[in-house]
Formats: sequence, C-alpha cells, structure tokens
Amino acid sequence: MEPIEIPINGVLDLHTFHPKEVKGLLDEYISACIEKKIFSLRIIHGKGMGVLKKRVGGILKKHTQVESFKDAPIDAGGWGATLVQLKME
Repeated sequence: MEPIEIPINGVLDLHTFHPKEVKGLLDEYISACIEKKIFSLRIIHGKGMGVLKKRVGGILKKHTQVESFKDAPIDAGGWGATLVQLKME
C-alpha cells in the first residue's frame, strides 16, 4: 500500500482512516503542524457512533503539545469535528 500524502494545513479529515491508525496519524500531524507554525487545528472525525471522536479526545488529552480542545462550532462541523489549540513553543 502506498503512503497517503496529507496536506499540512491545520485541517485533518479522519473519515478515510481506521481507528487503529488515528494515534500515530495524529502524533505525526501535530508534529508537522508545529514545524509549519500551525497551532490551531480542526480534526474532522464525523458524527456517526462517536467512536473516532472518543479516540481523538483520548489521544489529545494525553498529548504534551496540546493546550486545549473542544467541539467545533456548528458552521465548522459541530460535534463532528474537534478544534485543537497547540502549545506555542
């Protein structure tokens, strides 16, 4: 399987990924955003059954580079997306 190239622009859509892939993907994406000086992110996990949302929240709670996170406003995906503020070093 060929690697998937993901644009580093502060918006990560997880719809095409398996929940097992999310931790490594989020860790790498956060690191790449910090390198590009992007500190505000939107992680799109969808509404569905809430499995990805819970997984994302658990990962973000423990991530040392995450300052805070919350559900996106309605116009940015509502509870189907999470807004993340990274720590500025």
